[in-house]
Amino acid sequence: MKKRIQLVCLMITGLFLASCNSSNTVNLQNGIWRASLKTATGVEIPFNFEMADSAGNKYLDIINGKERFRVNEIQTDGDSIIIQMPLFDSEIRVAHRGKTLEGRWIKHLASTNVSMPFKAEQGADWRFFKAKSEAKVDLNGKWSVTFIAEETKDTTLAIGQFEQQGTKLYGTFLTSTGDYRFLEGTVSGDKFYLSCFDGSHAYLFSGKVNGNSITDAKMYSGYTAIENWTAQKDEKAVLPDAYSLTGLKPGYTSIDFSFPDLEGKQVSLKDESFKNKVVVVQFFGSWCPNCMDETAFMVPFYNKYKDKGLAVVGLAYERSTDKERSTKNVKRLQERFKVNYPLLLTGYTNEKSEVVKSIPALKEFMAFPTTIIIDKKGTVRKIHTGFSGPGTGKYYTEFAEEFEKLVTDLLAE
Repeated sequence: MKKRIQLVCLMITGLFLASCNSSNTVNLQNGIWRASLKTATGVEIPFNFEMADSAGNKYLDIINGKERFRVNEIQTDGDSIIIQMPLFDSEIRVAHRGKTLEGRWIKHLASTNVSMPFKAEQGADWRFFKAKSEAKVDLNGKWSVTFIAEETKDTTLAIGQFEQQGTKLYGTFLTSTGDYRFLEGTVSGDKFYLSCFDGSHAYLFSGKVNGNSITDAKMYSGYTAIENWTAQKDEKAVLPDAYSLTGLKPGYTSIDFSFPDLEGKQVSLKDESFKNKVVVVQFFGSWCPNCMDETAFMVPFYNKYKDKGLAVVGLAYERSTDKERSTKNVKRLQERFKVNYPLLLTGYTNEKSEVVKSIPALKEFMAFPTTIIIDKKGTVRKIHTGFSGPGTGKYYTEFAEEFEKLVTDLLAE
């Protein structure tokens, strides 16, 4: 009996050790990986990332053109891996299979989850084609673009700004409400392909170049969305003035609100901390990539002018009214960008009608982010719709210069 008990104990100990060791069996190789997401129609949206170590912990950088998007929350359990996106309330859940990872990217929405099949291969440094191709067209420059939704036939006007280096292609699309951030791709013959993944959006653009026209073009967004698009090369293409798209209702010259910050303290525009200051009100969501870019711009801008009379306050419109979930997601953004101005939980969702309901003085609301600039007397002087981020190149530079001049002029009044 004693020997039998000892044998059972040894077996249990062995199973325990095996269980402990299983959490360390994953050996994610450092270096470049090629990943892809698969749409409902079987189309592949590829991107690359680089795996590395820091102080014994794994992290990866998602690569889209000039951007390296750092992801440092990687959990392993046996051959299972959870890669938590630092923003956007999404994660990649995969199984480790030697030199490959297989699983799903899961995006959490207000009341449901959306997921896409995910696969990654270690050591693959190509994005679209393994074999080198030859470019027979030149996409450099500015293009006037029309997107056409496949189901509704709704159209969206945009500007395509591309930079081609041999067969390498970089660029983005600008719209009246924001840009598609950093895109990277390939030119092969007279066709081209661009893609992007940032933890919130997965995009694939493809098309054929005929002289100064782009035809047979498709945009795949997420798991199901498909749009057709066309383009004409046009160096004079422009979009509506971003300061002209959103306004106040007749009779209103100011806005007012009172919402809790992340610690539960009520904050109002009537507070002493905002009196006799130029105030920038940022309408954002932790789920919004353009809002991420604006926050990355706004923090150093605020630090530069806060001692000269500038105040900034962010109003968060999350996908859910769940306070605990919203607080967690907004705190992630706050910590990542070291935000040192108040971020308030409005309690409203990101529906446009909800935003107007929360700020009754608004005549309409078109997009996140939207930024309201208020002078020292409390009068709304400008409202800027959307944000052209660093992926837009000169458009980002022009916005930054214009915004700085606007604020410094108001500070000088």
